Amino acid sequence: MSYLAPSTSSVQSTEIIAQGAICGESQRQSLPTAWIHILDDYSLINIFYLYRPPIFDGDENDDFRTFGGKKWDRERWWHKLTKVCQRWRNLILGSSNYLGLCLVCKWGTPVADMLAHSPPLPLVIDYFDTTARIDEGIIPALEQLHRVRRVRLYMEAPKLQKLIMDIDGEYPVLEYLILVTSAEYESPALKLPEAFEAPHLRHLLLIGFVPPIGSRLLMTAVGMVTLGLYMQNPSAYFQPDILLGCLSFMPQLETLLITILFPISDHVERQLLDTPITTRVTFPNLYWFQFHGSGAYMEAVVHQITAPRLEKLNILLFSHFNRLTLSVPHLLQFMNTTKNLRFDSATFEFSLYRVFVRLYLREEAEVYTLPMTVIYLGPLRMLQVSSVAQIFNSLSQKLSTVENLSLECEASFEVPEVDPAEWRKLLRSFRCVKTLSVDSWLVEEVARCLELDDGEHPLEVLPELQELKYTGGDDIGDVLTPFIDARQNAGRPVALFLPRTSVTPLSRISSPGSSESSGAMTGSSEAGSSEAGSDLDT
Repeated sequence: MSYLAPSTSSVQSTEIIAQGAICGESQRQSLPTAWIHILDDYSLINIFYLYRPPIFDGDENDDFRTFGGKKWDRERWWHKLTKVCQRWRNLILGSSNYLGLCLVCKWGTPVADMLAHSPPLPLVIDYFDTTARIDEGIIPALEQLHRVRRVRLYMEAPKLQKLIMDIDGEYPVLEYLILVTSAEYESPALKLPEAFEAPHLRHLLLIGFVPPIGSRLLMTAVGMVTLGLYMQNPSAYFQPDILLGCLSFMPQLETLLITILFPISDHVERQLLDTPITTRVTFPNLYWFQFHGSGAYMEAVVHQITAPRLEKLNILLFSHFNRLTLSVPHLLQFMNTTKNLRFDSATFEFSLYRVFVRLYLREEAEVYTLPMTVIYLGPLRMLQVSSVAQIFNSLSQKLSTVENLSLECEASFEVPEVDPAEWRKLLRSFRCVKTLSVDSWLVEEVARCLELDDGEHPLEVLPELQELKYTGGDDIGDVLTPFIDARQNAGRPVALFLPRTSVTPLSRISSPGSSESSGAMTGSSEAGSSEAGSDLDT
C-alpha cells in the first residue's frame, strides 16, 4: 500500500510500516508514517495526474515522434489504480477528462467486451499487424466516431484498404492519425474516404496513400501541428501549387514532411520550373521541414514558403544521369527567411550510392543535433562530387559560418578519379573554413585540387584554412607539398595533423632539398607538440 511520510520530529512508533516506506540511517528504528488514505480527494487526484505517463519520454528523436513513439498501451496506466479500492476507482473515473483516461484497442484486445462493459471513455487504436487476417475487434472501435482519439495502423495494403472504409464521417475528438502500409511501387496508392474529416486533428502521417489534398480533412484541420505525406506511387502525385493551397489552411504547423519516392519525368520537371506559383504560405511555428524527392519539386515548394523559426532542415535529392543541373536558388532564399538555422561544421560522407551531408553546431554534436542534412542518392563519385558541388555552390552565402569541414569516404569505395575542378568548386563554397579533415582515401584527390594553376592566387581555395587533418594510417607521401609551399610563401601557414602523431606546422614542411625540410613531419617542435595534445583526437 502506498503512503506519504509526514515531516514531523523523529519518535518511536509502533505503527505498521507500509511496503515501500522510506528508511532512515538506522533500519532498526521505524519512522512515523501515515496512510495515503488520509489525503483529501483533491490531493489524490493531483497525485494521479502527475503519475500519468507522457506519450513521449523525451528521449526520442524527431523521426520516432513522427511515427507516434512507443506503443500506446501505456495509456492503461490507470487500470491497476482503480483496483486499489472503491474510493480510488470512483475518483479516477469521475475525473476522466482531467486525467485524460482512454481505452486502448490493440491486437488481441476483446474490443466488443471492452466497449460493452467499460465506461464510455475515448479510444486509442494501435495495431502493428503482420498477420494474414484482420482482427475483427478493430472494426467496432473505428465505428465509435465520437470516441476515437488516436489511431495508428501498420498493415499490408489490402487489409488497410478494407479498414479505412470504416474511417468515414466526422471524428470530432480525433487528434492522431498514423496510417502506414507496405505497398509496393506498382501497387495503387490507397485513398481515404471523401467524407472523412477530423476538425481537431493535430498529427497526420500517411505512407502509401494518395494525399487528401483539397479534402475537408485538411481544410478543416486548422490546428494541425505535424503533417507527413509519403508518396510511393505515381498515382499519388499532385502539383506543388495544390499542395501549397492546402497548407495555407494550417498556420500552426510545426513539422512538415514531404516524400516523393517515385521519379518525376523530364516533362513534369520542366513544367515545375516554368509554371508560376502564386500561393505563398507563412508558417510562424514551423520547426522542422523535410523533403525527399525531385530537386525541381522542392524548389517549387520552398520558393513560396516562409518559416522564420525553422531549426531543422532535411533534404534528400534523387539522382538523374540525364540531368546535370542541380542549382537550388530558391532553397537559399528559403533558408534566408529563417533565424534559428545555425551551424559551424559540415561533414560529407561519400559512399557507393549516396552522399550524406551533415551541417551542425560542433558544440552540440554529441547529442547528434543536425540542423541541416542533405542526401544525394546516386552512384559514381565523380557525379556525386559534381552534384553536391552544384548544390552547395548555390548555398555558399549561407555557409559563411562553417569553420570545420570533413570529407569522409568508405574504404572499399573505389571509383575513377574525380575532376579536380569539381572538388575545387565544392571547396570554394566554404570560404571561411579553418579546419579541414580529409579521409586518407580522398587525400590524393583533394591534394590535386589544391594545386595551383598558372598565375592562380594561393588563397583562391579555402583562404582561411589554419589546420589540415587526415584520418587513416596510409602514407600520403609528399602529395601535399605544393599546397604547403604555396601557403607558406603566401604568409598563411597551415598546421598539419597526422594520425597518431604530433602536429607539425605546414610552414615547417617544404619541398625536398629545401633548408627547412630537415625534421619535417617529425612533430619535434615544442610548439607543435603542445598544440597536438587534445586536438589530435577531435
